[in-house]
Amino acid sequence: MASPPAEKPPLTIRLCGPRGFCAGVDRAIQIVVLALKEYGAPVYVRHEIVHNRFVVEGLEAKGAVFVEELDEIPEAHRRQPVVFSAHGVPKSVPADADRRNLFYLDATCPLVSKVHKQAMRHQRMGRHVILIGHAGHPEVIGTMGQLPDGAVSLIETIEDADCYQPADPDNLGFVTQTTLSVDDTAGVIRRLHERFPNLTAPAADSICYATTNRQEAVKQAAPGCDLFLIVGAPNSSNSKRLVEVAQRAGATRSVLVQRAAEIDWETVGAIRTVGLSAGASAPEVIVDEIIEAFRARFEALVELADTVEETENFLVNRELRHVPLTAADMAFVNGE
Repeated sequence: MASPPAEKPPLTIRLCGPRGFCAGVDRAIQIVVLALKEYGAPVYVRHEIVHNRFVVEGLEAKGAVFVEELDEIPEAHRRQPVVFSAHGVPKSVPADADRRNLFYLDATCPLVSKVHKQAMRHQRMGRHVILIGHAGHPEVIGTMGQLPDGAVSLIETIEDADCYQPADPDNLGFVTQTTLSVDDTAGVIRRLHERFPNLTAPAADSICYATTNRQEAVKQAAPGCDLFLIVGAPNSSNSKRLVEVAQRAGATRSVLVQRAAEIDWETVGAIRTVGLSAGASAPEVIVDEIIEAFRARFEALVELADTVEETENFLVNRELRHVPLTAADMAFVNGE
């Protein structure tokens, strides 16, 4: 006689909200989709439009071609659009596009553009600019590239702030990368203010609303979680910060995964509560995939852990606003 199937162990999944795509990511993906509809394939994209392979591969299937530098675009295709990623680019990139007679569409997140303007304003006011951020990140490269060489100093940690020796300590202004840990950045800013009392802050907070909202939701959901999963790419700054936030806020273990297939079920162990969120460039379809993977192994109850509702919406480039999006297009743009 066959043994009755073993009962699945109970599990609560705390599903954070807000999570996943932010308005800047949604806009950037929409720009590529609209450009493909308006101008046809190929549409070139300099750098990953957002840091997510699932999104990149989906756009490639529609006809997008991703390049790291503009010289990779064939001469025969120079009138096809090239899209600059949501992270922003140095001023040298559009200048290079103009020299090559390329038609480009800038998908830089408006909140990143705001940081560019804040940095340029500091410089106009005669201040040396301190950028708090992570070396090598595309957004940092783009922000530093708005100003002449030597006009910006990058500070990553409190230790960097301790060692920093500016030429004129009384004429400093700071901005930050938009995707940093709110708590870590506050510590760096506090230390800089202690050392340089005349340090000038930007007119508005540089860390974007989506980063702040996702970190706050994870912070509230993490206490009591045996495991906290963050959906995101290893090169996604905001996703990696969510992993750190979950760990510090009380989750026993916090892990970054790109797909359900990356979950190491052998190390999951006996768990009763799992937290789940997604970085700002991770589509909702992967969140659903992970929930289904847990339901296949546990009697899972999804508990919504919502904090605030996000209603932000950023307009696409003027050249594309007349192009209609189908329901299927919108589902793809929204990561569904």
